[in-house]
Amino acid sequence: MKLIEEAFQELFPSKDFGSYEFKLKYTDKFKPYNANVRYRKAFAQHSMQFNLSKKWRNISREIQIGLIQGLMLKVFKEKNNTTNMDLYDNFMRSLHISIPKTSTDPLLEESFNKLNEIYFFGMLERPNLAWHNSLSRLGSYEYGSDTISISKVLLKDMGALEYVMYHEMLHKKFKFSSSNGRTCHHSKEFKEEERKFNNSEEMEKRLKSVVMQGKRKARWGFFRVS
Repeated sequence: MKLIEEAFQELFPSKDFGSYEFKLKYTDKFKPYNANVRYRKAFAQHSMQFNLSKKWRNISREIQIGLIQGLMLKVFKEKNNTTNMDLYDNFMRSLHISIPKTSTDPLLEESFNKLNEIYFFGMLERPNLAWHNSLSRLGSYEYGSDTISISKVLLKDMGALEYVMYHEMLHKKFKFSSSNGRTCHHSKEFKEEERKFNNSEEMEKRLKSVVMQGKRKARWGFFRVS
């Protein structure tokens, strides 16, 4: 509880810590270094439960405080910045360096290597590469596991797959920026780089078509979403 109290009082010195009920739980239900907060308000009672991946247990208290402070700002919808929050951001941006690269797939690796040579001068370190079955999330980059994940629905259109792969590679390159508790994952520079992909506007249209086809197949049982 000292962790939460220190985080709270540094952010909100004028608020009464005693009027809030706080809980902190480390769980193995999250992906590495993920976290969230559950906020409840019933009459005059306020409660927050901070749920952190078990990976956070052995990370310095200063970085954990920064993580908790960022979650608190989202609850209170306020803007602020602290040294601990900066430490947390720097930790997440550099986390990929220490993560083992043990997961890959021949097709995804071929796509990554091709795009790396064309758009990144071969300088982007290969992350973990994996498939997923979601239609609502065509691609993702997980900072906590240094993993690019691509939806299997894109297997039917390699051009669209490469466009999504390129988008996630840009996330790995640029990471994110933070200011006053607000995080930006698609900066102006990111969007400018994204438009450099060959026929990027056409690819956006193709992605919509791929998703619609995938939804129709899922409806008839040809493509199942896990």
